[in-house]
Amino acid sequence: MPPQNNEPFSPVKLLKDYKRLRRLINENGAVFCAFDTETTGLSYKKDKIIELGAVRFDKSGVLDVYDSFVHIDFALPPIITNITHITDAMLEGAPDIQKVMRDFEEFSKGCVLVAHNAQFDWNFVNAERTRLGMKELKNKAIDTLDLARWAYPVNKKYSLQYLASGMKIQVEAAHRANDDARVCMEVFLRAVRDTDIRAELLPGRWGFRCGTP
Repeated sequence: MPPQNNEPFSPVKLLKDYKRLRRLINENGAVFCAFDTETTGLSYKKDKIIELGAVRFDKSGVLDVYDSFVHIDFALPPIITNITHITDAMLEGAPDIQKVMRDFEEFSKGCVLVAHNAQFDWNFVNAERTRLGMKELKNKAIDTLDLARWAYPVNKKYSLQYLASGMKIQVEAAHRANDDARVCMEVFLRAVRDTDIRAELLPGRWGFRCGTP
């Protein structure tokens, strides 16, 4: 079936049966790939990926990590350097986007993708692939932003850094794809653990903030 969103690629296929995540992790032996992109702006139609970071993991822990800058043929907007601390010099000599897309496809093959505000990163990855004439990714995905809203409904904020702070997860380099991917993985695992524990101890109650018992 062709995409129904007026785009050349399909929207991300999100798994939303959050109460079954523990079974997916422990019993079904799923392998996950938390990933994040840094980009030259917010529009996947005209902006470019400049860094892609990913962590592949399962119930036993981290299996592998991937991180790469991406070469672009124009100067970075100053605001992007201010936010990410990525400079033009850091992108010099980096692989081109085609190699990074091929590497990430191989790295994430067979995995359930995990990302914070997953549609954003999904759009950028598949927009880049479409421009290259590559097939879109078809992985199923979990959005930790949506998961956190379900798991911690009384929170007032749901940014990755806010959740990490509440969960006492160390953030080493915010707005860098490699560290954001790791933090996303840890937020995902913590949210699954918290909702499992609370479902057992306090069935039917979901009014919790992240990081609270």
